[in-house]
Amino acid sequence: MLKSILSVRQPGWVIPLLAGVVLLCLPLLGLDYATMRQVQLTIILALIVSGMNLSLGYAGELALGHVAIYAVGAYTAGLISIHFQPDLVIQLAAAMVCGLVIGVITGVPGLRMGSWSLAMTSFFLVLLVPDIVSIFKSQTGGRNGLAGILPPSVLGFQLSSTGYFIAMGLVTIAWFAAMRNIASSRMGLSFRVLKKSPVLASAMGISVYRMKLLAYALAAVPASLAGALFANLDLYVSPESFSFQFAITVLAASILGGSMSVYGAIAGAAVLQFALNSSSDLQQYSPLIVGMILITGGVALTGGLAEVGRVAVRWTGVRLFGKPDGVARAAASAAEGTLDHIDGRHLEAKNVSKSFGGNRALIDVSLEAEPGRITALIGPNGSGKTTLLNVICGYYRGQTGAIKLGDRTITGLPPDRVATLGVSRTFQTPHIPDDLTVKDVVITGRYSHERVSVFGVLFRSPRYRQVAKDDDRDARRVLELVGLSHLASEVATTLPLGQRRLLELARCLISNPGAILLDEVASGLDENEIKVLSRILLELREKGSTIVLVEHNFRLVTSLADQIYVLAQGKVMSSGTPEHVQSDPNVKREYLGVDANEDRAQ
Repeated sequence: MLKSILSVRQPGWVIPLLAGVVLLCLPLLGLDYATMRQVQLTIILALIVSGMNLSLGYAGELALGHVAIYAVGAYTAGLISIHFQPDLVIQLAAAMVCGLVIGVITGVPGLRMGSWSLAMTSFFLVLLVPDIVSIFKSQTGGRNGLAGILPPSVLGFQLSSTGYFIAMGLVTIAWFAAMRNIASSRMGLSFRVLKKSPVLASAMGISVYRMKLLAYALAAVPASLAGALFANLDLYVSPESFSFQFAITVLAASILGGSMSVYGAIAGAAVLQFALNSSSDLQQYSPLIVGMILITGGVALTGGLAEVGRVAVRWTGVRLFGKPDGVARAAASAAEGTLDHIDGRHLEAKNVSKSFGGNRALIDVSLEAEPGRITALIGPNGSGKTTLLNVICGYYRGQTGAIKLGDRTITGLPPDRVATLGVSRTFQTPHIPDDLTVKDVVITGRYSHERVSVFGVLFRSPRYRQVAKDDDRDARRVLELVGLSHLASEVATTLPLGQRRLLELARCLISNPGAILLDEVASGLDENEIKVLSRILLELREKGSTIVLVEHNFRLVTSLADQIYVLAQGKVMSSGTPEHVQSDPNVKREYLGVDANEDRAQ
């Protein structure tokens, strides 16, 4: 009976909301002071860990600077309480603003340098906290700590211990609701695309640097809020509370709970907080325990406690959290979708040259692709086909030549800008983010098509809801077109190669691009999938799309293309209609491996 009740599909926010209500009711249960304090410290740790989850788990950026932001929030709140007023709301707002500012300032150099630079700069930031506190000893109290913080109040009413616990609970609930909104939105999807591949992110119109900075800045919010709550908990702030050991504890809690999880931060924080502080004997071994969690958790407990919970739910068949609404699985795999008219634009690459050291990959290559036509680019391996696409998309900068899309010159623009202007592409090896459903992968292609502000995402504004509705509608449409509508709720990385290529094509189509560049899109497709692909490309041509097709399947190319360019050794060997290219003796010799004299003899 209980299982049948739990099996009813529920909105994803029901269980977290019930957990929040239980948290607010804890003071009514008569728990002793020590237990309540551990719960409060767990709340503070969970907030910091959630920030790390956002930057590390979702955006893939390892940073240890959250503890420094935590210190900024604590000292900001403490100084405001001492010198101005003890209103908790004002302290939280000021701490959040200061944390954001410091987060952006410290994140810029690390993100600019790339790779492990953010981890290293944030690591040194944590080490500098005691020294910075000592420099401003007259304001912060130096090594002795900041004392004299007044009891917190709200609207002039001083909070009791129970009232302050409830305030901490409300702040925590508000933040985790906001983080859930981020993780389940197209912004959260974009973070996960960025984590999978910065190249893919830029191809979708995502500015890699700005998106990384946004993730790091948002991660500073819960850390600064935690600092303000900590300052008002003991009414005293000491620099020893922001040690490097604590930073490692935060990282361990993130890994233990599940770094790519919203509520895993709470589980990881609770286990570590109660385990390390249950007895004085365990406290002296805390560095060893944290180190073991970092090693075993990263290797044996992939996904953390959150993944263990998801597996348990799947095994028991109890759907506590439900699933997002998806496309009906009963749809036929080859169902034909419909497309509106596509405003394809003229794409021209003129006299493009590109060298890698002494290797001349492209030599004065020119190509034109017209709306309503399929332009094929063929040639042997190493002839420069993908290099030309990379130059067009902005991944490479050519030494000479110019590239235009419509009336706009896009030569030298960064990849995200080129994508925003209307150039969409697939890759030889499909880039599919981990753990996203098929429909979510398609929706990521609309990131640059319709933008939603951060506040719109956090508060689910009418604009956000309308865009989400449009995302869902267009995702259904293009999934039907490519014959994947029945797989909309499946994890995309579990699809075979052929279906993943069609999925990449669907992701390109959802933004209604001005030009589509398809890099060996038919590779790995079986005969039926090639028929589906041919139907899709013919429909795109009929609707006015500009298509550049890089392909080795010569039969497919000659059956679809209106214009063919043949590359060999970085140069255009031949160009023209399929009939012209097929009859060109140079093409027969260099590309098809047929000697012209032998061909005439036959």
